[in-house]
Amino acid sequence: MYDLSSFHRCKSTKKNRLSQFFYVVLQSNSNLYFATGMKIENQISNAVLAAVKELYGQEVSEKMVQLQKTRSNFEGNLTLVVFPFLKISKKKPEDTAQEIGDYLEHNCNAIASFNVVKGFLNLSIASAAWISLLNDINADPSFGEKKATGNSPLVMIEYSSPNTNKPLHLGHVRNNLLGWSLAKIMEANGNKVIKTNIVNDRGIHICKSMLAWLKWGNGITPETSGKKGDHLIGDFYVAFDKHYKKECAELEKQYITEGISEEEAKKKAEQEAPLIKEAHEMLVKWENNDPEVRALWQKMNSWVYAGFDETYKALGVKFDKIYYESNTYLEGKKKVEEGLEKGLFYRRPDNSVWADLTKDGLDEKLLLRSDGTSVYMTQDIGTAEMRFNDYPIDKMIYVVGNEQNYHFQVLSILLDRLGFKWGKDLVHFSYGMVELPNGKMKSREGTVVDADELIAEMIKDARDTSDELGKFKDMSENEKDETARIVGLGALKYFILKVDARKNMLFNPAESIDFNGNTGPFIQYTYARIRSIMRNAKEQSITIPASLQDQAPLNDKEIELIQKMNDFATTVNEAGINCSPSGIANYCYELTKDFNQFYHDYSILKADTEEEKITRLVIAQNIAKIIKNGMDLLGIEVPERM
Repeated sequence: MYDLSSFHRCKSTKKNRLSQFFYVVLQSNSNLYFATGMKIENQISNAVLAAVKELYGQEVSEKMVQLQKTRSNFEGNLTLVVFPFLKISKKKPEDTAQEIGDYLEHNCNAIASFNVVKGFLNLSIASAAWISLLNDINADPSFGEKKATGNSPLVMIEYSSPNTNKPLHLGHVRNNLLGWSLAKIMEANGNKVIKTNIVNDRGIHICKSMLAWLKWGNGITPETSGKKGDHLIGDFYVAFDKHYKKECAELEKQYITEGISEEEAKKKAEQEAPLIKEAHEMLVKWENNDPEVRALWQKMNSWVYAGFDETYKALGVKFDKIYYESNTYLEGKKKVEEGLEKGLFYRRPDNSVWADLTKDGLDEKLLLRSDGTSVYMTQDIGTAEMRFNDYPIDKMIYVVGNEQNYHFQVLSILLDRLGFKWGKDLVHFSYGMVELPNGKMKSREGTVVDADELIAEMIKDARDTSDELGKFKDMSENEKDETARIVGLGALKYFILKVDARKNMLFNPAESIDFNGNTGPFIQYTYARIRSIMRNAKEQSITIPASLQDQAPLNDKEIELIQKMNDFATTVNEAGINCSPSGIANYCYELTKDFNQFYHDYSILKADTEEEKITRLVIAQNIAKIIKNGMDLLGIEVPERM
């Protein structure tokens, strides 16, 4: 769980928080409200404002109009909370609700009827208003999403952040999927977005892999080994740790026989082991631009980058700009020196540089070691400097695990001190770890769930399960392979993204490949089913109009589906405010579940009347549209047939 005091999340003003639940509109002077061209909630809100003015002689704030979905155990579609108006009406809640209800029924043609339950006015929406809303949804290919304009805020989102000493693993998968989805959601809320990555390509861990390759690699390359470059380098990182532990064990035993305590012997062995000393010597050479070390570093990193690119392509994620810590750490040191000159930081007698954060309720933070070398905080400051020079950023979002909550709390304060306009309000999109049935992952011991192997296994499982269930009949081999890829990755992505990002999660591949329940394949299969219905309608020469006119009255299930579709706009907005891909995922599931129940209860192509058939086809095609657009916000593709 989050410690809310130790990290920054997406924030909203009081007005924005209110708008998550209620549509608020400007007051109208008209006494009659028509459905065409105006959202149902807006019409009712306008009418309520006019009702209060006419009934009680007072204009009220639009914020007082609180509309919400009617609870399922009461009759109605939307409920008006009457309590805010009691001081004005000076009447009982039931009487006030009755008077406002009477006014709305006679003056707002979106209202068919009403009923009063204590201080709540339950409103039943007229069928014509629902048809008008359906027409509005049908007319907008990107319903529920906003387009960026020239004045839109520029949001930069950092995600992935790999190390070049190992391949991407399951933890990276969650990070990449969250970052990509968050970028799509921010764009859908009308922001301009820059997707960025910071690669940790320097440091002692990189030197460990390099040294191991020199000692035991015998000149092996990705080409000669037949392995992806990131996997090959990861093998040497594991090899270093194996040999290092062996040296430590031998030294520890020796020190204990010399009379040193076990605790001190262990600590001394870890510092004096020949391998770790060699790795540190290599790091010093790298810092001093030794040509041989730098050449080896560039060669091995190039192998890793090629491997990363393959994994990113398979996951369907991209970046607009990639930064490298080998460049940013120098900028960070410069920025810290500037802060030192301005009195923002201070130098200790051992020559180390620190920031005093005690007035902010924190401690003192090291920025430069006594030997002048940088720490992670310094590198992040340097990266921020380079990004701010490259782009006019309005908001910066870091997608990083919750073990770094304190780090980003400190970074926010330091960036604000250094003059970054977005520093104080930077967002640490803090997420929980992905856990396995047998415990946590450890890169050095080679016990991680490799991203490439996971992707391949998910696709294979999707193919095997689909073949077993007969989902791929009448498909060519190429179409089967492509659909298996879409379904396998959809299962993986959805399983991860449907969970609240703040929570730790247990990943279970077997549960994710299921065509029933809250899974990606269930939603994908429903989309494919609707697309099949639409193809059948075309084969029957059924023309679907751009706009419905004079249709037969809608049944309750059809109204529920239209209302559910209308919720997509609010869901996208809330997902942007709360930085919540899981909100989109679970909305897609609920919409899919509701459609499947409707499809079970009512025929579409064999409806009783032509008007019902056309209406249901329009509903179905828009549900498919919203499913496709919603899943796209999660980075998930949907197949045309299954």
